[in-house]
Amino acid sequence: MTSLRSSSRVLLVAVVGALVVAGCGGAGTQSPSPTVRPTAAATTAGAAATPVADRTPCAPVAAGITTKTATLELANGGVVKMALRADKAPNTVATFVAKASSGVYNGLTFHRVVADFVVQGGDPLGNGTGGGNQPTELNDLPFCVGALGIARGNDIKVSNDSQWFICIGVCRFLDKMYTNFGQVTSGMDVASGIKVGDKIKSLTIQ
Repeated sequence: MTSLRSSSRVLLVAVVGALVVAGCGGAGTQSPSPTVRPTAAATTAGAAATPVADRTPCAPVAAGITTKTATLELANGGVVKMALRADKAPNTVATFVAKASSGVYNGLTFHRVVADFVVQGGDPLGNGTGGGNQPTELNDLPFCVGALGIARGNDIKVSNDSQWFICIGVCRFLDKMYTNFGQVTSGMDVASGIKVGDKIKSLTIQ
């Protein structure tokens, strides 16, 4: 994931309010799915007037920025490498690294796949309702194709501490609405081909 008209603003507020990537841990219920999608003319407040239909891949991480590399290996043999941006979301990256390093994600599945939107996994319960809470870290990283995000419920200040997603299509209307903590650097074709139920064999950090 044009200029805004007043009617588009109203529509967008309603859509973003309904768009929740996943439930926060401890809620015990699954949050609403994005069953209503924005029109091509709508843009997100704070998204610098970027068209919602933007499917631009993330640009390479600029030279001089220190990142950690996360390597996702699927049980079906696919591999996705991801750069983690601790400079933009330090606490989120620290939590992700700690969980990955301790093997928390090994054996978990991708429980949610929305075509031209996101693939989401990391839920210890496997149904979109598991995980705990952590503070949301909003930043200026764009939700371009390949961006990594953290799921949350209705409270923008509180994010899940386990569930994460990869943008595979139109995601720019999530800019400055969800924690963006990195991007895919290789294996985007593998990420885009993830299906519901695909299992994480391992997630390692370098």
